[in-house]
Amino acid sequence: MLKKKKVYLLSLALSGVIGMSSNVFAEKNPPVAVDTESTTLPLEDLKTFTEIFGRIKQDYVEPVSDKKLLEDAVKGMLSGLDPHSAYLVAEEYQELKEGTTGQFGGLGIEVSMENGYVKVVSPIDDTPAQRAGVKTGDLIIRLDDKPVKGMTLGDAVKLMRGEAGSKILLTIVREGSEAPLKISLTRDIIKAKSVKSKMLDKNYGYVRISSFQSGTGESLKEALTSLKKENGGTLKGLVLDLRNNPGGVLNAAVDVSDAFLRSGLIVYTKGRIPNSEMRFSAAPDDLIDDAPMVVLINAGSASASEIVAGALQDSKRAIIMGEKSFGKGSVQTILPTSNGSAVKLTTARYYTPSGRSIQAEGIEPDVILAQMKLESVEKSDFKPVKESDLSNHLQNKKEKAATEAETGAKEKDALDAKDYALNEALTLLKGISIMKR
Repeated sequence: MLKKKKVYLLSLALSGVIGMSSNVFAEKNPPVAVDTESTTLPLEDLKTFTEIFGRIKQDYVEPVSDKKLLEDAVKGMLSGLDPHSAYLVAEEYQELKEGTTGQFGGLGIEVSMENGYVKVVSPIDDTPAQRAGVKTGDLIIRLDDKPVKGMTLGDAVKLMRGEAGSKILLTIVREGSEAPLKISLTRDIIKAKSVKSKMLDKNYGYVRISSFQSGTGESLKEALTSLKKENGGTLKGLVLDLRNNPGGVLNAAVDVSDAFLRSGLIVYTKGRIPNSEMRFSAAPDDLIDDAPMVVLINAGSASASEIVAGALQDSKRAIIMGEKSFGKGSVQTILPTSNGSAVKLTTARYYTPSGRSIQAEGIEPDVILAQMKLESVEKSDFKPVKESDLSNHLQNKKEKAATEAETGAKEKDALDAKDYALNEALTLLKGISIMKR
């Protein structure tokens, strides 16, 4: 039986988003776990903290308020734990909650921090960043004229946010480029449509999930219903594209996995406190009636994407194809505080049905593909002679229909002619379908 708990996307808009997370919003402040091995206050350490606090108040070049010093101390305490724990002031907390709807203002980039610089985990589809050519792995070193080095991730995010129509200049270091790149972007209202779909070829559907939002599960059901209707009621195969999907809502990942599984465990989490222990299982239905599946992932597929890929891989429901995924296997809980702010705290690790922890490991594809793109071969004047080219050749009644079908197939193939991984996925699905006959 499917066990559900209210969960939300933990990401702030810089485009929108700050991190890649499977996140849980606490409805109430949960009980605090007490370390029974050390229940006494660390008096010496607190004395040192008080001493430094006093020195700053007395000797720093400019006056600093108690509120700022204490707030910065809390931020440092959380940021020192791991890359995903953080203190969210009231404004950031509100923006985080709004981000679960899939609409926010900014550039459209999922980011993390690496060696003091902002690293692009993935650009979001159909956003200013994606259209301007920002790529996974880019390191942002300057925002307009301000160096990123020394900023917190939250500070960098604030600079990248802004009113729609305003501009910002990103200075980017990209692997393979000799000099830093300068990319000018115009901020926009980001309306991230998390699910897109189309028919790749007769009988073979394609669904792209760009992020996991609160409504992604329902959007997927609608997309699959539309594809089946377009194809006469059934599909022979489906490509599920999770490339550059940074993650999002945990329940959305469960809903997407459940859409293709008839039974069994989808994902489970383990932590120190009782309410961090969760298990999610599939309901007895498969929306594409056990049709073969290929799931595409790459280094930008993280968190919720890895939950889906891991569940479908462990259950042998789909072939995972592409590159090794990001390896973000922890759950962040949002704990509201009495002053209207919130603590984003890593409270659990998640595990695939077979017990694999993806943290810092990622999902290893069943079929590994290098990053490549397809290019059409230059047209040649030479054309091989076929039977149909000979004068007075015997006519085949199916000849005309076959020619029309071939033309239609070429037009369909042209839509994705340069997407190497997608073409490989479609070829594999067709091969599986032939073998099943």
